[in-house]
Amino acid sequence: MTSLSPAAVPPAAINHLLAQESWARALLAPHAGKVAVFDAGVLALRLKVKADGLLEAASADETPAVTIRVQLADVPRILQDRARAFSYVKIEGDADFANTISQLSQSLRWEVEDDLGRVVGDIAAQRIAGGARAAVRNAQALHRSVTENIAEYFLEENPLLVRPRAVQEFTEDVTRLRDDVARLAKRIDKLKGGRP
Repeated sequence: MTSLSPAAVPPAAINHLLAQESWARALLAPHAGKVAVFDAGVLALRLKVKADGLLEAASADETPAVTIRVQLADVPRILQDRARAFSYVKIEGDADFANTISQLSQSLRWEVEDDLGRVVGDIAAQRIAGGARAAVRNAQALHRSVTENIAEYFLEENPLLVRPRAVQEFTEDVTRLRDDVARLAKRIDKLKGGRP
């Protein structure tokens, strides 16, 4: 596992969010001095809580109070459903600290309009953010549509795939045919047995 150096991943982005939310800093402040390690297998992010509830990078020799392990394959699911993010991870260590991190992961949101508004103005920020959200929705709808069309093509037009229900029906038909053949064979045997 590669541990990221403090210079490689400054916690500035998280601190930016925390700085805007006093309730979030208040949740973290009681855990001052504790280190959380987010371990994704190939690399780990080590963060330490400061007295003011903000974060700083922790060195590799500091003992973590909590380690949160995640599989890289689960990251897309975690990003899609932040409310269930902690159901995809394995947690070791301080349960109270882990619970605080879980609450923050579910509740802390980046208000992009606020940050953009400082640069381009509130109206432009709302339009840019709205356009970006619409673009994401359109990309998701396009992805769904293309996926459905490809599936339909391979199921209906050029049947390389078979629907599970069709396989089940085919299996039932084969079983019924086997049973009918077995009954017919018994009748034929009985008819042969009745001859001299």
